[in-house]
Amino acid sequence: MKLSELESRHKAPRALVEALAAAGYRSLYPPQAEAVRAGLLEGKNVLMAVPTAAGKTLVAEICMVKSILEEGGRCIYVVPLRALAAEKHEVFKKRYGPLGISVGVATGEYDAPGARLAKHQILVATSEKVDSLLRMRTGWLSDSLTVAVMDEIHYIHDPDRGPTLEFVIARLRQVNPALQLLALSATVRNARELAAWLNAALVSSDWRPVPLLEGVYDGATIRYADHSTRSLIAPKANPAQALVVDTVDAGGQALVFVNSRRSAQAAARALAPHVEGRLKPGDRAALREIAHEAGTVLQEPTRLCAELAEAIRCGVSFHHAGLHPGQRRLVEGAFRGRLLKAICATPTLAAGVNLPARRVVIRDWGRYEAGLGQRPIPVFEYKQFAGRAGRPGYDKEGEAILVAKKDGDRDLLFEHYIRASAEPLRSRLGEGGALPSHILASVSSGYATTMAGIMDFLSLTFFSMQEDVRGLSLEAGRIVRFLLDEGLLRCRGSEDPGSIPRPDEELRATAFGSVVSRLYLDPSSGLTIRRGLSAAASPGPEALLHLACCCPDMPLLGLTRAAYDELEEESYVEGSKFLIPPPRGGGMAEHERFLKTIRTARMLESWIEEEKEEEICERFGVGPGDVRRFVESAEWLIYAAGRLASVLDIAPVQPALRDLRRRVAYGIKEELLELVSLRGVGRVRARRLFGEGYKTLSILRRASEKKLAEIPTIGPRIAAGILKQLAP
Repeated sequence: MKLSELESRHKAPRALVEALAAAGYRSLYPPQAEAVRAGLLEGKNVLMAVPTAAGKTLVAEICMVKSILEEGGRCIYVVPLRALAAEKHEVFKKRYGPLGISVGVATGEYDAPGARLAKHQILVATSEKVDSLLRMRTGWLSDSLTVAVMDEIHYIHDPDRGPTLEFVIARLRQVNPALQLLALSATVRNARELAAWLNAALVSSDWRPVPLLEGVYDGATIRYADHSTRSLIAPKANPAQALVVDTVDAGGQALVFVNSRRSAQAAARALAPHVEGRLKPGDRAALREIAHEAGTVLQEPTRLCAELAEAIRCGVSFHHAGLHPGQRRLVEGAFRGRLLKAICATPTLAAGVNLPARRVVIRDWGRYEAGLGQRPIPVFEYKQFAGRAGRPGYDKEGEAILVAKKDGDRDLLFEHYIRASAEPLRSRLGEGGALPSHILASVSSGYATTMAGIMDFLSLTFFSMQEDVRGLSLEAGRIVRFLLDEGLLRCRGSEDPGSIPRPDEELRATAFGSVVSRLYLDPSSGLTIRRGLSAAASPGPEALLHLACCCPDMPLLGLTRAAYDELEEESYVEGSKFLIPPPRGGGMAEHERFLKTIRTARMLESWIEEEKEEEICERFGVGPGDVRRFVESAEWLIYAAGRLASVLDIAPVQPALRDLRRRVAYGIKEELLELVSLRGVGRVRARRLFGEGYKTLSILRRASEKKLAEIPTIGPRIAAGILKQLAP
């Protein structure tokens, strides 16, 4: 379908067609044209289940912009990951800002009011952020939202993010029945079932803009699914090296997927000398600049930063969650710009931003699982990897190559992955602990005020289509009873202790339950905080940090053999100092989890005591990206503890929580709290100022700009900014 037909035959606005033409589009891909013919521009729900790079996002853009330009509509584009939100926001803003369309992004601040977001005509947000807006009864989601795009809807199968995504879809359809829903996914096995749940027309296709060749590297030979072969002149000992060098020599780029961070870094080190000699002089100069920027993203560069910079200089990189977000963006940008020739990555890259390559190498198709040992990755994950192969406009075809480890693997890999269908998507509502949070939110936000109302809503979920809803009813009743017993809900009716409320008995959230829901906390986290804050009149920073680490919402460090004995002794000998005491008589899993809470709290203590980031990373086996994730989670939980202390009327601890939150945010000792109130002054600059004698704002106000500028890490610009803020 030619682009002009969108206007002439399907009544798309001329401004939209012109914007797409200016972006280089001339016609629609077959799946895109099919979506238009299925009623995309007529307000119908559509599920697109097509391969990566087949143009799903453009279909969403066409749908959203038409609604905005013709109906004055408002649209929301929902993604599973923050990195993906940032990427889409930049694309939409650049392309449609000139049309006067305001594009915004929202990924955090779960208890922040959503009013400021209403000014945007396209809002890119994570499913968790949309869920929080729904909990706050953000009016425009029900009153003026016209189009909701669910990108990567196959995440409904994810044990962690799936339940929230499912609840968001069901809730939006409940509060806004006229809403047009567009769901985007890679090819899924049970797409018809998913489309039926969404009441959507199904566009399902295997079409790709760049043909995909799938094969297995066995010895020094690639054997493709079409029975052709290709021999590589390369050492057998390092298949990734052979496949990457062959790709680079042919003018392409490669992604190598491995199963751990350590493997990603080791694979990049091994590739570096072989790729470096193949770089063009111009690329070398550009890579040196990127390497310097990647190595100095942190004010206190770590060993990982130096290793990353060295790899980038050689034209390769590694990519995993341990990197700082700024480093990941630099790596991704350099790869898109064709400067980096190869990235060695963990599976998180395949699930995140759009980063295609001529050849995708799946070196590790097994993964260690606790208690189970090495297990094959799911077929769906392989399909995600393979979908990255082939860069439109650069590659005539893409290749996805699995690496055989030993004799006999070749046939297994063909049957288990290349010729296999991906696993069907399943609702995850019946697993884990997502239901209590969402049931509490339903009552707290007024969406359901009785057991009957709760069940009416649950009947709208994907779970109700796939499973026996009677089992879900029993579980919902048990959860409501738990929330009543713990003081998060109250019931106006018989209030028979221990019984499940009757279908028509009125349910209401308590003040405590309402705050827990608005804070986007797991109810168990709220109960943990309440229990801990009630245990001591004036707990110190260490006890409060450990309390945050005991919450289910806090990620935890793993245990090492070296740390196990030390932590175990501490948990028993000094157990009385914890606001949440060690479990007594519990199982091994509960005991080990408590040890992990101590270890994570120790890392956070090191952070607020201003231990160098390099030392923290080395001692606790983490990367800069990990440190920031732990810090963000701890800061949020400490903030939540302050809010809960207020509603519970536990006044003495509130000042300590306010100060601790800022200490965690900046990674500083208490003596620097005043200095970090200045914009542009973080832990490193504040410590430099303090060390030079500028210990308070009143002393700093009397400083000369010249002397401030001479302090390392300050300089003229920062010095001028500091004094401007302090001017009367």
